[in-house]
Order: sequence, then C-alpha cells, then structure tokens
Amino acid sequence: MIGDKVHGKMIANRLLTDVEDCMLEDYHLPEGYIDIGMFTTSCDGIGYVAADDATKKANVEVVSIYSTYGGCGKFNDGQVFGVISGPTVSDVERGLRYVRQFTEQEAALYSISDDDQTFIYAECVSKIGKYFAKAYNLPVGSSIAYLVAPALHGAVGIDEALTQANVDVVKFWGGPTHSNLCGAILTGTQSQCKTACEGFKDVIFDCIENPIEY
Repeated sequence: MIGDKVHGKMIANRLLTDVEDCMLEDYHLPEGYIDIGMFTTSCDGIGYVAADDATKKANVEVVSIYSTYGGCGKFNDGQVFGVISGPTVSDVERGLRYVRQFTEQEAALYSISDDDQTFIYAECVSKIGKYFAKAYNLPVGSSIAYLVAPALHGAVGIDEALTQANVDVVKFWGGPTHSNLCGAILTGTQSQCKTACEGFKDVIFDCIENPIEY
C-alpha cells in the first residue's frame, strides 16, 4: 500500500582473498590491499549509502561501485554492484557485514503504489563516511540528504526539498538514470537534511494521493 515502509535487500555478496593481478588493476586497489568484498543490493540508492556506512564502521575503502538496470523487476528499481577492500581479510569481512546490516535493517524504501512495486528513497545521513567525502568533495562527518524517486516524482520532490530546507545541492540526477530514477544529494545541517527528506516524501505522497490532470 502507499506509504508502506520496506527494507532493502542484499542480493548477493562474496569475499575474495589474494585476488589475481587483473582484479588488482581493474578495481584500482590501494597498495598492499589484496582482498575484496563484492556485493549487490536491490535499490541502487541504498547500496551507495550502505557502502559509505561501511567505511565509517570498518577499515575499508569503496574501490568500485556503480548502478545496473533491472534489479528486482520493478520499473524504477536497479541494483548496485559494489567492491570494497581493506588491509586485512577481517576488515573486508566486517565491511560486508555492515553493508548487509545497513541494507536489510536500517535503510528503508517507501511505497508509492498500492501493489508495493514502486518506491522512493529518502535517507538523512547524519555523518558521512570516507566514500561520500571523497566522491563528493565533502568533509567527513557532513550531513546529507540522499533522495531518489521515479523521474517525474523525483523532480517534484527535490524542488520541494530545496524550497523547504536550507541545503546545498551536491549532486543532481535530472534525467532518468540507469535505474529509471531522478535524484539528488543535498548537504546542510542534520536538521535541515531531515527537513529536506520529509519535504521530499510529503510532496510525492501528495502527488500520488491527489493527482492533478490537465
């Protein structure tokens, strides 16, 4: 039903130790890193936030991560394929556990369809880790709002989030992404990022419940 809260899903994960030279080169592993953890999550937005969360709780780096189209068969869902690495096998194992924990226990999608086939994702990250800091040139510990939704609804939601909250745009995906989404990463104080998330969700739910036809 509309408004249902649904957790993410880890599709698969695997630890590889002492990887071959081709993987060392392709994944650009830091000097001395030879072990990797690979994972795939449904809903690409959750995968990125989960990867960053792992860098806060384990001694790991995100060495490769990207979205793929398809996911769970829902028209607006995609998957993330991510690779993390660390100085020891136990570091990588710990990182994979935190990716799973965030994905399946902490993150949440919100349904915008009666059959729970279409979702939005609005996550207030109170303190970002090393991955987001490096990827978006922000200080470690900054607060962000990570917002994604189907293309039209996402644009409406982001416009409302920027109207309601005193935040800056870090990244904006205007056209449909590989997973048919529109999204943005916004930064500001933690309270303002929470306001942005709530404004984003509320206006999208209003669009669904009170459609205007011209």
